[in-house]
Amino acid sequence: MVEPTDNTAAGAAAPHSAASEPRGQAPASPMLEMTGITKRFPGVVANENVDLVVQPGEVHTLLGENGAGKSTLVKILYGLYRPDEGEIKIQGEPVEIPSPAAAIDHGIGMIHQHFMLVPTLTVAENVALGLHGRRGLADMGPVRERLMEVSERHGLAIDPDAYIWQLAVGERQRAEILKALYREAQLLVLDEPTAVLTPPEVDDLFATLRSLTDEGRGLIFISHKLAEVMVISDQITVLRDGLVVGRTTPAETTREGLASMMVGREVKLGREVPDQDTGDRRLVVDRLHVRGDRGNISLDDFSVHVASGEIVGIAGVSGNGQRELAEAIFGLRPIESGSVQVSGETIAAPSPKQVRRRGVAFVPEERMRHGAVGEMSVSENLMLVDYHKPPFARAGLLQFGTIAERCWELVRRFTVKTPALSTETSHLSGGNIQKVVIAREFSADADVLVVAQPTRGIDIGAAEYVHERLLEKRAAGAAILLITEDLDEALQLSDRVVVLFEGRAMCDLPRSEATTDRIGLLMTGVSEGAPAPA
Repeated sequence: MVEPTDNTAAGAAAPHSAASEPRGQAPASPMLEMTGITKRFPGVVANENVDLVVQPGEVHTLLGENGAGKSTLVKILYGLYRPDEGEIKIQGEPVEIPSPAAAIDHGIGMIHQHFMLVPTLTVAENVALGLHGRRGLADMGPVRERLMEVSERHGLAIDPDAYIWQLAVGERQRAEILKALYREAQLLVLDEPTAVLTPPEVDDLFATLRSLTDEGRGLIFISHKLAEVMVISDQITVLRDGLVVGRTTPAETTREGLASMMVGREVKLGREVPDQDTGDRRLVVDRLHVRGDRGNISLDDFSVHVASGEIVGIAGVSGNGQRELAEAIFGLRPIESGSVQVSGETIAAPSPKQVRRRGVAFVPEERMRHGAVGEMSVSENLMLVDYHKPPFARAGLLQFGTIAERCWELVRRFTVKTPALSTETSHLSGGNIQKVVIAREFSADADVLVVAQPTRGIDIGAAEYVHERLLEKRAAGAAILLITEDLDEALQLSDRVVVLFEGRAMCDLPRSEATTDRIGLLMTGVSEGAPAPA
């Protein structure tokens, strides 16, 4: 059953962009109508009687927690799933969408959070892949010519002959959007499109999106960033547990109201981080040189220190050395020169075992590569670090009753959605796998935490819980290195912010001096005092 939006409870109207005002008379037929969509999986109802209507020239945002049904709904629209019940209409006509190819034929384009581009091909070659009636990639002339026309018309400047691996993240996203526009998509689905963009790149993206809606295209926008949702949206539909629980607009709600609809309770978005005295330096990274997977220098003379009772945020766009920094500290990547000290002791050639023994916990960026073993059960992944310690083991024998009690406690505390402790971890959603990793590492007895992208892919309620636990660890005297691409997260939690750009530290600013504009420019490589690029 659909619950009505309670706009009174949502609070006073929030300011929003002029672009979100109605633009002219509503058309006779919506661009998209999804009516009564129901999708069941074994033991789970992912979507139950969901309705979604998108008008031409509209940005329609889908909000919801992990497991709320957003991804299932758009996968049905894009032909990756078939609905068990319900109907889809495009421009008023009922349609069947059995495959992504059929979706493209109906004018639907999908911009995935993880770009679906081949790094070793050029922009034009990526656009040409899968086009009907093509004979491989032999004749690229017409593709390049039309791609440049589309690029110029929409203000999406890009070199069609550039290889994808040569492009910055923002440019790769432009390539994804151009790929959809080249196919004349009239309805675009954007899944977390701002996840890896700097603030200036987000501004550019929103300008592009508004130019598309001004041409009459419809957009479905999926995001966890409520401030961006309030700026870009015309209409907002909120899902919870597979049901539509609210429909609203930016003029009728607030960020707090949206968060409450998403999780079904009041959520604390802004938080005051009290000042506190710091202790001795627990983690010292000194003049680190580290190479990336392709042999390039990923960290160049990089230094940072974290004291007891302090959170130091490492901010930057993805691919500027953050992953290599975390892996070097934890012994997963060799150090070419420089050193890592933990509690005053230098670790000459760090290994994960050595680093853990010195009281360091680690939440890796790549949860399925370094954080969890997909073939192992939820309980086995939760106990990977402490299984051999009392009271979980005695005289070399595992105490299964005690282990089960501990695992259920962590599952409840960190709201891990799993059918059973024996469920293979790979069967969980990405957000719930992240919760398993965070539950294990945050519950360990560690003085130093290296935490990379802790809230990537998890919902707002779980992110709130993670932030509270980080602040609890800080208050208890832990030294926390927080590596995040979420600028709001870095500014909200960090006592100091270090911006990492192309492997070098651009600044080391206390919270009082770290502003969004200042950090945003540094993330693009503009040094303090240098003129901003045109």
